[in-house]
Amino acid sequence: MIEILDTVERWRAEGQRVALATVVGVEQSAPRDPGAVMAVNERGEVAGSVSGGCVEAAVYGEASDAIASGRARLVSYGISDEAAIERGLTCGGTIHVFVERLDWEPVIFERLAAALRADALIALATRLDDVRPGAKLIVDARGVEGDLGTPGLNLAVEAEARALLAVGENGLRSFGFEGEPIGVEARVFVQSFAPKADLYIFGAIDFSRALARLGKYLGYRVTVVDARPVFATAARIPDADRVVVAWPDEFLSAAHVEARTAIVVLTHDPKFDVPLLKVALNTDAGYIGVMGSRRTHAERVELLRAAGVTDEQLLRISAPVGLDIGARTPEEMALSIAAEIVALRSDRRGGRLRDGSQPVHAK
Repeated sequence: MIEILDTVERWRAEGQRVALATVVGVEQSAPRDPGAVMAVNERGEVAGSVSGGCVEAAVYGEASDAIASGRARLVSYGISDEAAIERGLTCGGTIHVFVERLDWEPVIFERLAAALRADALIALATRLDDVRPGAKLIVDARGVEGDLGTPGLNLAVEAEARALLAVGENGLRSFGFEGEPIGVEARVFVQSFAPKADLYIFGAIDFSRALARLGKYLGYRVTVVDARPVFATAARIPDADRVVVAWPDEFLSAAHVEARTAIVVLTHDPKFDVPLLKVALNTDAGYIGVMGSRRTHAERVELLRAAGVTDEQLLRISAPVGLDIGARTPEEMALSIAAEIVALRSDRRGGRLRDGSQPVHAK
């Protein structure tokens, strides 16, 4: 949603009626995950995507109908469609898309927009069944706003939304009309918006500038850290959210690190690398990559062992950093590193798709 927010707000400020299509469910292989959105205005302009092109034309038609009629409805597209050649998913999966005119209560839209811009935790629940299709409930640290139909349903969905927020996941859930957990009458899609994950880049060099740019593009909050003030400047790394002058290990010791955090060490200097990696390997960071040749890393490993790092911990280090794509320039190296981060996050090996047998789109 954040990627189309500015466009949608501009359209609304111009007085344009807008329809929103949201992926609420996926079966088997599909190009976009639940939560992907596409917006259409009454001039026919489009922002965002729900399928990477497979069924955009069909969803565009549904959105245009929603603008004209105000009717919200759930539509599905898959390989079993009679019109599969024209609008089916070429990857063979099925997606369920909820299409509605953006007639939300102003307080709902404004509260969501403010949270997205502040990178704050918030959940948006949308009712999908025919009783109150499109009814909304916002859940955040301040409490609840909106109404899904009954007090019991509101309470049940609030609890479920807070549980999904805790793990940063979206979910399609069914309840009874009064929120009973074994009911199926009320269907609700809960979309949780968690703060951006952190990408910490250590070493303010040319490779850092390129990686910061790509990391921002991938949705990370990018921080570049270097102990040398002459190199650690915003002018040299303009795409980073922060450029910090600090000793790397001291910075990371006080930084927020979780399973979604990626740490990339580009300092290439044992006096920085070894203390920093000792700290990094005692965090929950999902990715720890270190630049250097195989010989350099072998020497680094011996220094880390001497500093008390275990062989099990050493297995967490990706070094030499990146996927083997023959990268040489800073931009190519950034692509190689970013690709490895995505592959590890998706539990993929990173080889050529044509040589593999797994589904193209991971579940």
